[in-house]
Amino acid sequence: MCLPNFGDEKGVADALKLAELNVPVLVQAYPDDPAQLTVERRRDAFCGKISVCNNLRQYGIPFTLTSSHVVSPLSDEFRHDLADFVAQCRVVRGLRRARIGAVGARPNAFNTTRYSEKLLQAAGISVTTVDLSDIFGRVARLSDDDTRVKDRVSQIMGYANTKLLPGSSLLKMARLAVVLGDWMDEHDLQATAIQCWTSMQQHYGVNVCTAMSMMSDRMMPSACEVDVAGVVAMYGLQLASGTPSALVDWNNNLGNDPDKCVFFHCGNWAKAFLPDITIGTAPILGTTLGEENTFGALSGRTPAGPVTFARVTTDDVNGCIRAYVGQGRFTDDPLETFGTRAVVEVPRLQELLRYICSNGFEHHAAMTGAHCAGVFADALQTYLGWPVHRH
Repeated sequence: MCLPNFGDEKGVADALKLAELNVPVLVQAYPDDPAQLTVERRRDAFCGKISVCNNLRQYGIPFTLTSSHVVSPLSDEFRHDLADFVAQCRVVRGLRRARIGAVGARPNAFNTTRYSEKLLQAAGISVTTVDLSDIFGRVARLSDDDTRVKDRVSQIMGYANTKLLPGSSLLKMARLAVVLGDWMDEHDLQATAIQCWTSMQQHYGVNVCTAMSMMSDRMMPSACEVDVAGVVAMYGLQLASGTPSALVDWNNNLGNDPDKCVFFHCGNWAKAFLPDITIGTAPILGTTLGEENTFGALSGRTPAGPVTFARVTTDDVNGCIRAYVGQGRFTDDPLETFGTRAVVEVPRLQELLRYICSNGFEHHAAMTGAHCAGVFADALQTYLGWPVHRH
């Protein structure tokens, strides 16, 4: 909504109401030139914007503001505002009609990945489920000589270092990836949350991490441990940043530095986070299930750079979906461990961790390698109506 002058405040609100577009609205007002405040040349959009916004509030129409109250549409500042607004539109449009696939049941011990399918559906996010036995049955009917399996083997070998990977495990991973891809296409899904702990290793003999990483890298985010709410946050961050996302654990302190910690997962982050990506095993699972049954987990370290992290949760008690989001940076601090990992610096981290614990958020969070917290927060809170804590 562009205001070159004071404008018709009622006409603006009526036009949006009668159009019934139900889309995000950006309100821009032109600046005045102090040397041209004559009757003929003055704009008064500075004042008109306040009146228009007052009317939009009266009509119940949500809107987005530019960084400065008035701004020229030819300025770099407005270009930045417009880019952020377009990203907000992607988030709103994407989440309002998202289709998530839930593969298998959540691990029994992980109450933290519980979620309300009904609250998500009320927000426009549908969940399609499939039993892990159905996936295993489809995999069993797929031959190693199938052309699609051979193609997927080639894709995996081109995606990451496979020198530690036995040929039998590679074929299992390829067949599983083909079946998951077919199922997603069948149901027109944008994202998945998969049971990776521990039925996959016990009954099929590989980790699904590589397939999940490849999907996430192709902008089809995939979360482990059937964390459906977690993959909603992943999808939202991906839409906000235009780059891949990943699911992480708030996992370890880094010495005595109160503003640094370790992001970790066994190994399913997108390749975009892992320039040194290698396919290996999952040592933690391997201690109880046999390391030979955990091939497919990734290992790699995320280098220094920007990061935005977020979590979406379904608050069944209060009947709402809520979230938090914040920004920080990946650092190159020394870190000797396995899996997919990163050191993250977050200003006032201890304050954030207290907020997470006090408000019952999960230990999982989503991350993306860009700064987009403002876009994510505004899209969820302004247009979806979800309470969002911006750290």
